[in-house]
Amino acid sequence: MSIFLILTFLFAVGSFLGWVLEVFYRHFVSKKWVNPGFLTGPWLPIYGFSLCVLYLLTLVEPYIKIGNVIFEKAVLFAVMAIVITCIEYAAGLVFIKRMKIKLWDYSDKPGNIQGIICPLFTFYWLILSAAYYFFIHPHILDMLDWLSRNLAFSFGIGFYFGIMSVDIVYSFRVIHHIKRFAEEKQIIVRLEEFKGNIQDYKKKRGERFQFLLSYHSVTPLREHLERYFDSSVIKERFENIRSRFNKNDDTGK
Repeated sequence: MSIFLILTFLFAVGSFLGWVLEVFYRHFVSKKWVNPGFLTGPWLPIYGFSLCVLYLLTLVEPYIKIGNVIFEKAVLFAVMAIVITCIEYAAGLVFIKRMKIKLWDYSDKPGNIQGIICPLFTFYWLILSAAYYFFIHPHILDMLDWLSRNLAFSFGIGFYFGIMSVDIVYSFRVIHHIKRFAEEKQIIVRLEEFKGNIQDYKKKRGERFQFLLSYHSVTPLREHLERYFDSSVIKERFENIRSRFNKNDDTGK
């Protein structure tokens, strides 16, 4: 089976399943339905790349020779988690430096590095790596063989990538406008916070498509950005006042 076909299939599956996982995780944490990532549709490319990387890393398993099967698996999963964490860090840093956008924010998590990665999510990657190894990897070739014998589903994969490509072009146009605004105001836009701001505003106005079409609104994007900027300034001032108050209170004690 062609390695290209395998990786293409894994990228599609990983992007979609990762999106589903993130949607339910964010709902569990925030009690809100949030469309994760910078794209509009139901896909997260970072999970697609990560699933491809996990597949490639399983190929080095025969070279991990410790003499104990449990330790060998533990080392493999640790390597997987570290590599995916590095991918997460690289992706997050590129968007911050080049796009002036923070895709996610772990600043409130212990041991975080620049709010981009943290030990807790590296542990999550470790668990997901083990889940992939035991529940997905053994069945990849069988799934691809079935897919090749069911042309309707093969067409579906092609259609999936076609729609994703259109989404990437559209979303990067939006990201470009956000970048220009961020450079003008000299800020870093926290994308999930900004999208939540749009979603809440559309909900108040009774607009449809509040969840999946995150950027779609009858209100111009610039107006949403100005509102986000104003709320961020107010929030920052409040946090500064609260921190000074807490500091003075501690000094008084």
